[in-house]
Amino acid sequence: MKSKSTASWSAAQSEELYGFKRWGAGHFSVDPAGFVNVQPQADGRAIRLMDVVQEATGMGLIAPLVIRFQDLLRHRVVQLNELFRKAIKEEGYKGDYRGVFPIKVNQLREVVEEVISSGKDYHYGLEAGSKPELMIALAMNEGGQRLIICNGYKDHDYIRLALLGRKLGKKIILVVEQLSELDEIIRLAEETGVKPLLGLRAKLQTRGEGKWATSTGDNAKFGLNTAEILFAVEKLKQARLKSALRLVHFHIGSQVPNILTIKNAVVEAARFYCQLAQMGFPMGYLDVGGGLGIDYDGSRTNFESSTNYSMDEYARDVVHNIKEICVDAGVPVPDIVSESGRAVVAPHSMLVVEVFERINKRESLGQQQRPREKHKVVTDLEAMLANKPKLGGLERYHDAVQKKEEALSLFNLGYLDLENRAAAEQLFWQICEEIGRETDRTGYVPEELRDLKRLLADQYIGNFSVFQSLLDHWALKQLFPIAPLHRLKERPTVNATLADITCDSDGKISSFIDLQDVKDYITLHPLNGKPYYLGIFLTGAYQDIMGDLHNLFGRVNEVHVFLEDDEPNGFYVEETIPGNVMSEVIEGVQYQWEELCRRMKQQIDHATKKDLVKPREGVRLLEFYEEQMRAKTYLNIERNGGRRKKKG
Repeated sequence: MKSKSTASWSAAQSEELYGFKRWGAGHFSVDPAGFVNVQPQADGRAIRLMDVVQEATGMGLIAPLVIRFQDLLRHRVVQLNELFRKAIKEEGYKGDYRGVFPIKVNQLREVVEEVISSGKDYHYGLEAGSKPELMIALAMNEGGQRLIICNGYKDHDYIRLALLGRKLGKKIILVVEQLSELDEIIRLAEETGVKPLLGLRAKLQTRGEGKWATSTGDNAKFGLNTAEILFAVEKLKQARLKSALRLVHFHIGSQVPNILTIKNAVVEAARFYCQLAQMGFPMGYLDVGGGLGIDYDGSRTNFESSTNYSMDEYARDVVHNIKEICVDAGVPVPDIVSESGRAVVAPHSMLVVEVFERINKRESLGQQQRPREKHKVVTDLEAMLANKPKLGGLERYHDAVQKKEEALSLFNLGYLDLENRAAAEQLFWQICEEIGRETDRTGYVPEELRDLKRLLADQYIGNFSVFQSLLDHWALKQLFPIAPLHRLKERPTVNATLADITCDSDGKISSFIDLQDVKDYITLHPLNGKPYYLGIFLTGAYQDIMGDLHNLFGRVNEVHVFLEDDEPNGFYVEETIPGNVMSEVIEGVQYQWEELCRRMKQQIDHATKKDLVKPREGVRLLEFYEEQMRAKTYLNIERNGGRRKKKG
């Protein structure tokens, strides 16, 4: 017989609760059995995520686990290029779209290779922002049709590398970010006899929006102001390199939430482009930079973790506004370059986390301490709990907080023993629990009482590190969609925040997506002694490369999944990448693991001679220590009798 909670809840309700249809862009859904599915190409072919987790587990790759859907990555590259082609055709635009993928968004070989492969028919290129990224772009971007855009600060070696690529027939454009770079480019071009292709990054006055709003304006880190652009073009004329100037570039920040910001920036940059063309420079390209966002929360608003536009609208507006300005100025339209990275790679990757433990206040609520001699503060709280109907929720909460603070003060002064303090705390949380249940049944709830939901929320402990796998959440408060991968036919009843296994109070997720606002908790299922997996979605941009080795938790296990109709579950794992073992992260901070083992052996031998350990025990201790050097850095969670046991 089904329980009431199961019978009154459906997979469709879970799909709505966690917002899959809002942020999933047609790729993520919940099937009738209550499992999360991914449709990498949004064509009806679905993969059940728990099937991927189980196959990876069978291969020895346990959570935390990154899953990459390479077909989804290919789909996003094709989609971006096709939408620009469509917009160009509809507008009667005479130029082409020549997109480039910014390597900084995800430098991993598997990602860059897939982007290059899927963009072959569109001559989709690469953008480099540093010498190492340019080294990758030079080797990976074959042929003379794909663009390589060179951004960032440049020394003479960076410039020489770009000129080397020009010698090989590559279409490399050096974007001048600082006026001082131009003198070095002119000098090295003359020295090597290579004619460069150049762009100028304009420091726009259009006000940015979102977390990266300072990418524009007078105080922006990169770009030339109007006077500096005029100085630059004079330098090019004097160096007889007028024909080298081909591109105007701008960047108004990553994850721009408001389409109006993008429109205004495109108009301003197009004016720069037309002015330079009218001054006799050959031009040919207008680079609108990055900024195309992802709707992480599914609200379709100009909130910083959302976008109030689609990729389709973005392409149409860029094409339309450039055409309007150029037609008005009587200047031939340029080929359009964009450096969209987040929008291309974010959806293809997700993090799977296993929750193995919880911290909650409810477990002690029904086990009230009964001091031998009750203090008045305890009896006052008991009366407050018993007389709940007589007062309003907010008044009861204020009274309870006052009594809790009184109990703490009495304890610190030595007038309250441990038993009475424990009783006072338990009574306080019981009162809060009662008030919390009452607010669920009312309409308007005062802000202080809304905060009770956060105070009463459990902490679910996940076997992962925020600093390694979700650095943007910690550093920038970036929101990511989070949802259970299974049990979605069951009603979720536990309000929870997520805590990682690092020894840092910041190692947590306590802000979650919501259609109306940011939520302080997520509603999950009660733990039942079995594995409970959460998916953290849309993590393919920046998170893979920016991970921090806090507590020396290294890279997690990784699987790359492809659709395959002939396979029983509709997919196959094309490649696996095991996460870091302890010896690797230890060597990364300048220790030699062999030397550590030698030191441990010396100490065990010394302890054996002193008869602190037996010889056989000493051998086993050393074997265990050496064995751990080959173990993964994350917890090895064992299950025994339905309960979880942590093995270090």
